[in-house]
Amino acid sequence: MCGLCGEIRFDGHFASPETLSAMATCLAPRGPDGSGMVLRGRVGLGHRRLKIIDLTEQSAQPMEDSELGLTIAFNGCIYNYPELRRELEGMGYRFFSHGDTEVILKSYHAWGRNCVKRFHGMFAFAIHERETGRVCLARDRFGIKPLYLAQDKDRLLFASSLPSIVAAGGIDTSIDPDALHHYMSFHAVVPAPLTILKGVRKLPPATTRIVEPDGRFSDETYWAPAFASRPEDAGKTTKDWEDEVLEHLRRAVERRMVADVPVGVLLSGGVDSSVIVGLLAEAGQTGLSTFSIGFEDAHGEVGNEFEYSDLIARHYGTKHHRIFVPGAELLQNLPAAIRAMSEPMVSYDNIGFFLLSREVSKHIKVVQSGQGADEIFAGYHWYPPMQGAADPLAAYSSAFFDRSHDVLQSQFGPRWRGGRNASFEFVRDHFALPGADDPVAKALRIDSQIMLVDDPVKRVDNMTMAWGLEARVPFLDHELAELAARIPSFEKLKGGGKGILKDVARRIIPSEVIDRKKGYFPVPQLKYLAGPTLDMVRDTMGSARARERGLFDPAYLDTLFADPASHITPLQGSELWQVALLELWLQEQGL
Repeated sequence: MCGLCGEIRFDGHFASPETLSAMATCLAPRGPDGSGMVLRGRVGLGHRRLKIIDLTEQSAQPMEDSELGLTIAFNGCIYNYPELRRELEGMGYRFFSHGDTEVILKSYHAWGRNCVKRFHGMFAFAIHERETGRVCLARDRFGIKPLYLAQDKDRLLFASSLPSIVAAGGIDTSIDPDALHHYMSFHAVVPAPLTILKGVRKLPPATTRIVEPDGRFSDETYWAPAFASRPEDAGKTTKDWEDEVLEHLRRAVERRMVADVPVGVLLSGGVDSSVIVGLLAEAGQTGLSTFSIGFEDAHGEVGNEFEYSDLIARHYGTKHHRIFVPGAELLQNLPAAIRAMSEPMVSYDNIGFFLLSREVSKHIKVVQSGQGADEIFAGYHWYPPMQGAADPLAAYSSAFFDRSHDVLQSQFGPRWRGGRNASFEFVRDHFALPGADDPVAKALRIDSQIMLVDDPVKRVDNMTMAWGLEARVPFLDHELAELAARIPSFEKLKGGGKGILKDVARRIIPSEVIDRKKGYFPVPQLKYLAGPTLDMVRDTMGSARARERGLFDPAYLDTLFADPASHITPLQGSELWQVALLELWLQEQGL
């Protein structure tokens, strides 16, 4: 829920209400139910509120606790806040509200920056200490909630979106060459702290940052699960692992029902979202609202999976909403979906989630979604080849990279050639970290801690919050993820991938949804560009701003335009859409 922003001055000036207002205005869609601003000399906090827990004004933000001398701006949800509140009350803390925001404040006072280790949830927050002048910034374990930063010698800006930072003014908006390399090579994943803009960074997941009054700061990583079994795991049978997964998954889904408003489910018809519906039904939920979306077919590819979402909806008697988007409406809404991106995100899913969220937000404010299961339980096609790989780095890069460094150099415009092989070096260094010796474990670790954060998770947050809709992701419950990291790779890889999760699913949902070819969120009109969509891309890439930027070699672009459908990346993405999306995003941001 919500959006936050702030300014911290290091140069003796006061935080600017005009700057905070400009930043908060950009965040308005994330929090349509309320707004607030608190200025304390050199520190200012702004907030836009989406009311999910404690709908009264007692939980309005920024929230101040004058007794403790703390002020907070917070985005997200702490699912175990009732338990933490009882513990804190037992320690003598008194509460004036009934939500999770105040629980964070009291937890920070009680346990300092380590309070985050006690939280089950998704969160990004900033807490200002009145007495010391310090500010604590924090982000949840999987980076489900974003936190962008821009710091120089005079000030630090932070916000829930990159455009909000840019709106403050005075930001270096030139292209970061390493980030550009990641975008084009590492399947559009730009790892923290980088963003595509030189002047904007992002706080890494599972990180707390203490910012001193003079601008110095210290970071701590508070969570990094080992991808290996523990001594107590010796001798566990397949059934033992399955029982534990089911127990953790039940708890994860139940945790994410905490709200003072109804909670629905985004139902794709795949195993992951279907399991969520099944577990909610098992727990006695009735009148559950579910939502699916589909698009027009194109180039022989079906644009929906209604067959399977309908099956689950009928089986459990949900209040199902089937949303079909004709091609003309997709094109009409593309610019708005691109503007909603905090960073350029090439996946076709973005427009799907954007339009799905628009419709869902007309009915409810909170949904559960199935993102994360593939990265946690090894559901992608590149994991099986990693098993026993003599050269894990080569096996992973050949499967996941969109193009090699050498090929990329020929596709860049002249001014952008000659840089380092940033993506290969990043993956090499990540694979070399201790805690994951098995090649499959190395791939799962980088995908769950890096790729997941800056692709599926970011996509869902950006597109749902564009319509004031909160999405919760039970497969990213950190206790479930810790368990999955310990499960032997062969248990996850069996059955073509995600084997242990599929076997658990057989205890819950109809087998027709499980025993089928793996699906995805299909938007074939963006994979096979033609007609008006191709015309829009051609106009964008031929614009004066695109030519001036010169990111891509004109001959390479001519090749793509000559036959867009023939230039598909190893992960089945359109090369033309990838290069065009970057330029479209820059122009939609006014850059």
